[in-house]
Amino acid sequence: MNLAAFEAFVKVMEMGSISLAADQLFITQPAVTKRIHSIEEYFNVSLFESAGRGIQPTPVAQELLPKVKSWLNELGDIHHNLSHQHQTVQGSLKLGTSHHIGLHHLPSYLKNYVQTYPQVSLDVKFVDSEQAHEHVLNGDLSIAFLTLPPHLDERLSYIAMWEDPLVFVAAPFHPLAKMKNLTLSQLLLHTGLLPAAKTYTSQITLAEFEKHGLRPKFSMSTNPLESIRMLTSIGLGWSVLPKTLINQDLKPLDIDIELKRTLGMVWHPGRSQSKAAETLIQFVQAGNI
Repeated sequence: MNLAAFEAFVKVMEMGSISLAADQLFITQPAVTKRIHSIEEYFNVSLFESAGRGIQPTPVAQELLPKVKSWLNELGDIHHNLSHQHQTVQGSLKLGTSHHIGLHHLPSYLKNYVQTYPQVSLDVKFVDSEQAHEHVLNGDLSIAFLTLPPHLDERLSYIAMWEDPLVFVAAPFHPLAKMKNLTLSQLLLHTGLLPAAKTYTSQITLAEFEKHGLRPKFSMSTNPLESIRMLTSIGLGWSVLPKTLINQDLKPLDIDIELKRTLGMVWHPGRSQSKAAETLIQFVQAGNI
């Protein structure tokens, strides 16, 4: 049994699936299963049991998870301290990013960093901005690229990187798409499609309605923005989406309101950072990424 076995266990617990954990770790499903079995054999316990076509963690696994994560974090701190002593930019750097930023903004920026520091292995986790924010706060992620929250947490450090305009849109054949000089009140006569209320994008949109004394009721969805774009494009309602997602299947509505969200980076200044993480932060601060 080795460190990789415990990392596989944590990943399976996070993903709730051996196949998804294998994809995240870039190894085969049998390799993940073998690593889990090595822990079970060492402690003589059962960590997962079958549940339909999937698996579910046992009470032992639930009890073991925080202890393993704490141990891995402590081990990471040791590695960070040693890497600082040698001033070597290397090792694994765990990043979080929303799907939207990861697909539309981040790749070309991270390429410069990876080419400059080839000894750094990036472990990129795709997660909603709100979850990424929490993961940085509790130490599960070193750095995250996300939609910055409307109200910043004073315990964390932020860098604004991109302004992301938000656009009111509908399908070209939707009744609203043919109207001029629309108002927010007129929008409320039709179904609106937004991501879950807890998301920063929805909070920005809802705040605009409340600023005008309106309390709308939307069809909230846990689907990612790309899925909401599809639902809007087939005429199920209007929506507010990032400008980068607008394609020929959607038409911007004629409404004199400008919304935007700010995308950027967040990290916890109170936690020990690896040389790789510190270098990435410096890259962003210097505008090199």
